[in-house]
Amino acid sequence: MKKIKIGMFGLGTVGSGVFKTLKDFPEISVEKIAVKNLNKTRNIDNFDNSILTQNPDDILENKEISIIIELIGGVHPAYEIIKKAIENGKHVVTANKELLAKHGKELFDYAEKHNTVILYEAAIAGGIPLIMPIKTILAGNKINKIEAILNGTTNYILTNMDKNEASYEHVLKEAQELGYAEADPTGDVEGFDSTYKLTTLATITFKKRIKLEYVYREGITNVQAEDIKYANELGYKIKLIAYATIDEQDNADVRVHPMFVSKDETLAHINYVTNAVTLCGTPVGKITLSGPGAGEMPTASSVVGDILSITRELGTTDYILPMMRCLHEQNQDAKVIPIEETENKYYLRLIAIDKVGGIAEMTKVFADKRINIETILMKEVTEDNTAEIVIVTETCKEKLIQETEKELLNKSYIKKIASKIRISK
Repeated sequence: MKKIKIGMFGLGTVGSGVFKTLKDFPEISVEKIAVKNLNKTRNIDNFDNSILTQNPDDILENKEISIIIELIGGVHPAYEIIKKAIENGKHVVTANKELLAKHGKELFDYAEKHNTVILYEAAIAGGIPLIMPIKTILAGNKINKIEAILNGTTNYILTNMDKNEASYEHVLKEAQELGYAEADPTGDVEGFDSTYKLTTLATITFKKRIKLEYVYREGITNVQAEDIKYANELGYKIKLIAYATIDEQDNADVRVHPMFVSKDETLAHINYVTNAVTLCGTPVGKITLSGPGAGEMPTASSVVGDILSITRELGTTDYILPMMRCLHEQNQDAKVIPIEETENKYYLRLIAIDKVGGIAEMTKVFADKRINIETILMKEVTEDNTAEIVIVTETCKEKLIQETEKELLNKSYIKKIASKIRISK
């Protein structure tokens, strides 16, 4: 059997898992691996350092290599590497969610022009089979809603805040010590990671291109222990949700932010570093796929699956994997509506001075905006004569809530709006 030769860019956590896994497939040969540091100790038994290189062209210009694996992350030099690989007729497997979110359209169009494929199962939900099922088994469905937990770090933090009644700052420090959060956790806790993933996932699922710059993003840094306590009282859990819907006119609502999720829903019970994706559509109805969203071997599972999908097609046809290619034509962008025009239920936690008639004045502000209040809770007055007031609204437009917030802050008895969190429909 003629071996299929591949080249890898990156031999970090995921790259090491991919290399170890590929040892079980004698028909595949890893010819070269491009790395930054040739002398770094590798967590791989009996590793042969001679296959390492610091020169990308040792892979990109090697005509015997038919597939490249990009696992270095970030936009540059990954973008240049993938473009040159495509120019040289090589197929690409990547786990690079940021690159796909920012340059996916260009790269997929470029790959089609050169009759190559880009596979990226590992870029969205780690080890969870997602892209392949959407493009094959679920291809006959019209999926119009996504609700997902796509970041293990934030889910770990929120789960620990809930179970241990701890502050965000305390749990973040613990997550960093355990290696679940980076020294600079911004990409995770501010929602960038989930936003990159959702942009590509919604594009594939809705069969309409979603532009990253229109996706609303909000992280978990303002979620406090008090909010988690009240969420539980009201029958919810707080999760960082990647949410997207699309209507018959191709108006898309695509956003990432904390949400109250009903305890009756599956996503409320996805804890710690586990990821999950719920898809709603016709005729399938509602399904949830869950599993490890990151890590050496789970992510390697998806990368190797993509590699095998390509290798098993090579030599059988001049146009491999047609169902896995980009199906978007020109002018197929969705119309992403701004956050102000979205409709939600809301949880608001206010700090107010205790005064006679204060609640009545407060509820009048909501009534004047034609916002119905579903629940109102007032906790005991503290020594400084203030109280926490929790309000849950019925469904209304975001811009009305924003206007209401401004009016409330103009009232002398409202000290601050401590939290505003949207509630999953």
